[in-house]
Amino acid sequence: MLLHHILVLAAVQGITEFLPISSSGHLILTGHVLGWPDQGLEMDVAVHIGSLAAVCLYFWRDVWQMIVGAGRVATGRGGAPAKLVLNVIVATIPIVIAGFLLKDYVETVFRSVEIIGWTTLGYGILLFIADRVGMTIRRIEHLSWVTSLVIGLSQILALVPGTSRSGITMTTARFSMLISIPTIMGAGLLAGLDVYKSGSMALTGDVAIAVFFSFITALISIYAMMAWLRHSGFAPFVIYRIIMGAGLLYWVYSGGAV
Repeated sequence: MLLHHILVLAAVQGITEFLPISSSGHLILTGHVLGWPDQGLEMDVAVHIGSLAAVCLYFWRDVWQMIVGAGRVATGRGGAPAKLVLNVIVATIPIVIAGFLLKDYVETVFRSVEIIGWTTLGYGILLFIADRVGMTIRRIEHLSWVTSLVIGLSQILALVPGTSRSGITMTTARFSMLISIPTIMGAGLLAGLDVYKSGSMALTGDVAIAVFFSFITALISIYAMMAWLRHSGFAPFVIYRIIMGAGLLYWVYSGGAV
């Protein structure tokens, strides 16, 4: 793969993974808009590994608490770390089940420009409504398992490119980032298994470059998103999604998209 292709794909994944604008939709559209061939599973795995490393580094204290919590759960003890890891598990279960059942649709039907256009526009409007009504950003310590389950169920919608997992689950920004760890890890392992079965699992220079630049751009994106949420709402993302969604639908129905 050409170097500038790798850099663009890594940047697209890293920047959009943790913004409420859909990374999967942007990755798919990049190839459509620029006329590039599909990047393949190996590159998809690589850019997701970069994003995973970035979120683990940014939230290293929380990741450590999750590790401690896992040990407490395994030994029958409680406490805040145990509650955190149990909430993450509860929130992750729905997307694991749905991802397994809908895997074929995610890789085929859901990748069309038309569907991405409608989901980008539709969830942009929903994000506008949520932003106007006022979203309560709770502390993780106050989350119940019911709230965690609702956030986890909302992730299922994000299997459709254009929806955005982070936008759907931004009820609590930090928790959204934390549940992205098992979600991205699971998606990466699943894609990696497909790569292994295809016989193309080779740690090439292309993959290393993709991991590195996806990591850098994702880390910058997380810092920017968390800083933005401290004093601002989702209005810029709403505007972006509505313009992008409308543009994609015009492109599709005018016969421009293939």
